[in-house]
Amino acid sequence: MENQLCKLFIGGLNVHTTDGGLRKHFEQYGQLTDCVVVQNQQLQRSRCFGFVTYATADEADAAMSARPHALDGNNVELKRAVAREDAGKPEALAKVKKIFIGGLKEDIEDGHLNEYFSQFGTIEKAEVISDNQTGKKRGFGFVYFEDYDSADKAVVLKFHHINGHKVEVKKALTKQEMQAAGTRGGRGGRFQNGYGGGYGGGYGVNCSELDDVLFCI
Repeated sequence: MENQLCKLFIGGLNVHTTDGGLRKHFEQYGQLTDCVVVQNQQLQRSRCFGFVTYATADEADAAMSARPHALDGNNVELKRAVAREDAGKPEALAKVKKIFIGGLKEDIEDGHLNEYFSQFGTIEKAEVISDNQTGKKRGFGFVYFEDYDSADKAVVLKFHHINGHKVEVKKALTKQEMQAAGTRGGRGGRFQNGYGGGYGGGYGVNCSELDDVLFCI
C-alpha cells in the first residue's frame, strides 16, 4: 500500500531542467529510487513534467509538505502520481479536498470515517449520507480534508477497509471543479464517468439530490 504513495508527479518544469537537476532538488527530502524528466522523443526536448519516486511514503510526504517548490526559475506543481489507466483522465490532476466513499455498510458511522481517514491528513468534516425522509443510510458518504494532497492519497489507494468492510474512494468534484478539469456533465441525470451510473453499485444519487457534487472519479 505504501509504495503507491511514494511516487510524485512534478508538473510545470522548466524546459531546460534535467534528470540530474530534478534529482538534486528533490533528494533534499529523502532517498530517491527513481527520477525522470519525461522527454518528447520526436522533438528531443522535455515535455516539462516528470516523476520522482521516494524510498518511503514518509519521504514523499516531506516533499509534499515543503510546497511550494521552485526549480530552475519555475514554480512547479506536485501531485501524487496516479495509476497509468487513470492518467489520461483530465480529472486525475484536479485539486479537490472532498472525497466520495461508496459501499458503506449500516454499521459505519461518521466517527468511523473520521477515525479511519484521519491517517491521510486533517479532516474538516466526515459524513455518512442518510435519506432525508426515512433516515435510512444511503450506502455512501463524504470526507472533507484541509489539503488536496490528503484527498489524493486516499484516492490513489482506491480501496479501503473500514469496520471489516471494503469501500471505494473517488474524488468528488463540484460543478466548477468539473468544468475546470475539462469534463462534461449534466444536471438532473445519473453520474456516468466510470462509476456504474450514479454513485456505483446502485447508490442512486442524482444531481437534484446533491447539487454541489456533480462528478466522482
